[in-house]
Amino acid sequence: MTRKLEVGRPKVTVVVLNWNGWQDTLACLNSLQSLGDPSPDVVLVDNHSTDDSVARITAEHPALTVLQTGANLGFGGGCNVGIRYAMSHGADYVWLINSDATAERHTLAAMLRVAERQPRLAAVGSVIREAHPPHRVELWGGGRVNLWLGRSKPSSSPGPLAFVSGASMLLRCDALRQVGLFDDRRFFMYWEDTDLGFRLRSHGWQLATATDSLVWHKGSGSLGKGSTQLDEYFVCSALRFFRLHAPWPGLASACLLGSLLAKRLLMWQWPRVRAVWRGWRAA
Repeated sequence: MTRKLEVGRPKVTVVVLNWNGWQDTLACLNSLQSLGDPSPDVVLVDNHSTDDSVARITAEHPALTVLQTGANLGFGGGCNVGIRYAMSHGADYVWLINSDATAERHTLAAMLRVAERQPRLAAVGSVIREAHPPHRVELWGGGRVNLWLGRSKPSSSPGPLAFVSGASMLLRCDALRQVGLFDDRRFFMYWEDTDLGFRLRSHGWQLATATDSLVWHKGSGSLGKGSTQLDEYFVCSALRFFRLHAPWPGLASACLLGSLLAKRLLMWQWPRVRAVWRGWRAA
């Protein structure tokens, strides 16, 4: 879906990553068609789906730009394909939105207003609410990280951010040219947005939330809540993150593993205990 760009307007490209989830992806794309001004270009990246996602999606959106990765590159790797495409086609900003999320009409405009007012803002997030009742706030843009105790805490109200969530993230392309894209060599899934936030801030860039930008998020659309694979990827990526950024990586890693294992042992979730172990081994 390509829009005509007005002179003097920043060019925004939306990147939606799909993997075996065409139903959610269609709902996401349909919500993007209802966006108010500005109307962005939309690019779908298919992360080597094994169902008929591409056929289903293009049947409903025949004019959509679709990039096929040819392999499952993970979240960061798949998004990087779309980001590189957008940057090579003149984008000033790239908006990443999860395929299992839908946007309100003025979601993008609110993020863009915040970004354009502050030239050192590299990433702007949305207020992300649960798609199902009681519609709690999942994230106020992103979250904070305790580098000593190995914990990441989602923000539920305005305040400083350590990272902006990849569920809805407007990225300034000039910042990405300086800092780089997602580190898809280290992070297959989870913590790649946190790592990017830390790298951006280390180069003097800032992060923010557009309080008028609202996204509805189903959550765990790729693997499902309680998935043992989710635990494995989360632990592996978390340990790699703390090795990179924590002042005492051993302490942060021990606190993280101790907390996760204790919760699963207390609930007698032995498959998930083994998944934490596999994540630690893979890290």
